Amino acid sequence: MTLLYGALIGLVNGFFASGGGIAAVLILERFLKAETKKAHATAIAVILPLSVASLAVYGIKGYIDWPLVVKASIGGALGAAVGAKLLGELPKKYIKIGFGAVMIFAGAKMIMG
Repeated sequence: MTLLYGALIGLVNGFFASGGGIAAVLILERFLKAETKKAHATAIAVILPLSVASLAVYGIKGYIDWPLVVKASIGGALGAAVGAKLLGELPKKYIKIGFGAVMIFAGAKMIMG
């Protein structure tokens, strides 16, 4: 069953360009019964190879703006380090509230355009 969940996460990741992280956290917590902090951290590890596979496909098709990748990656790496540090220190309750708020905001933004 875990392989099937992994395939679903990979499909979402490839289609939505790394949106698989949200799916990974939900599946790891709800269906595979991972503890909240471990689910979030494990999702990052799961997404890495999926993102590399998606990167190869998008790169071959010429869809990647490489100068933008470099600029966004610098800020992204700094933000990721801060986020990982916070994940280790915040109580589970606040992680769930923050994750839910981000999902609601992203969903509303997508619906409203």
